[in-house]
Amino acid sequence: MTTTADRAGSPSSTEGLRRRNTSIVLRSLRQLGPATRAELAKRTGLAKATVGVIVAGLEAVGAVSESESVVTGRGRPGTPVALSGERYLGLGLELNVDYVAVAVLDLAGEVRLSATRPVDSSGDVEALLALAAWARREVTGHGEVLVSGTVAVPGLVRGDNRTIDWAPNIGLSGDGLVADVERVLGCPVRVLNDANCAAYAEAHHGAATDTDHALYLTGTVGIGAGIVDGGELMRGAVGFAGEVGHMPIGDSTALCGCGRRGCWEASIGLHAVLAKVGLPELDTPLATATSVAAAAAFDARVAGALDTVGRDVGLGLAMLTSVLDPAVVVLGGYFVPLGELVLGPAREALDARLASPSQHRPELRLSTLGIEAAAIGAAEQSFSDVFSGALDLA
Repeated sequence: MTTTADRAGSPSSTEGLRRRNTSIVLRSLRQLGPATRAELAKRTGLAKATVGVIVAGLEAVGAVSESESVVTGRGRPGTPVALSGERYLGLGLELNVDYVAVAVLDLAGEVRLSATRPVDSSGDVEALLALAAWARREVTGHGEVLVSGTVAVPGLVRGDNRTIDWAPNIGLSGDGLVADVERVLGCPVRVLNDANCAAYAEAHHGAATDTDHALYLTGTVGIGAGIVDGGELMRGAVGFAGEVGHMPIGDSTALCGCGRRGCWEASIGLHAVLAKVGLPELDTPLATATSVAAAAAFDARVAGALDTVGRDVGLGLAMLTSVLDPAVVVLGGYFVPLGELVLGPAREALDARLASPSQHRPELRLSTLGIEAAAIGAAEQSFSDVFSGALDLA
């Protein structure tokens, strides 16, 4: 695989043009599904002869395959081409406070493997590396190729996609994590913010596939947001967009993991919720939240505490809605088992704080991908160079 941006020189060179056109065909097949060569030419605006050459090259390396011929109009039967999930894989990992997760996707977008494991200490890199090694063994060994890997972390990640700038909840910084994972996987690795990865996963596989404008809110110990516009992530000037957990919303006296008081995640993060309801933390955020929801069914004190959490969620979403105007807000992590216990009061608070009745209130939805949303999004991001043309499978 060619990984340089353009070995032939400028983006307008023959080699650069070939890679660009190849990426257009690959994106079309991923986003719109199988198509004949003639249909691909119409979709992409490329000449039929160009599409034929590209498809032949992709077939030769096992990236696409042909299926049974279909009749298209008055002409001869056409042979649909589809992305192949047999050879090329992207691996995504998540390193969080109380768990690590992995997901592997193939080039066609199918999830080949996913798993979550609890950890005893925050930011357990050794547990992450062990999970990465296990996943690599599970999915390779029969001609499969790991295109690249991506690690999702709860913190600020610089635009180089390697350097963790600030991640107080897991106590890591610098580019050492990337180097460690690269040694285990034997392929290029990048690191991205966990909320961005989860937002991308929900936009392409989960609860926000039907909209172009979505906001994802994590529900773990930390609170972060991922912003998707037109199917792509909004990362801001240096890649730090979406760091909403430290907005001054909620209890102004609550101590946050960042060392300050009054941060949003100090009121609605998982540990803040457990402190309010007086219940213990279990192996994973989902298991913990399931036990809290069960307690709320018969304990008015727990239900009341969750009502307060929901109102604080709604206050923050009102601020974000006024700035970003999302069509949909997806709540992930521990929010999913709590459901309407939090969403109900959040909607009320959101409605009360919007400046005008005519202002659009986004639809609040629960994640459909579970705790592995960030790992799935990270695996998707592992194919980003393929679909942009920066990495040549041929």
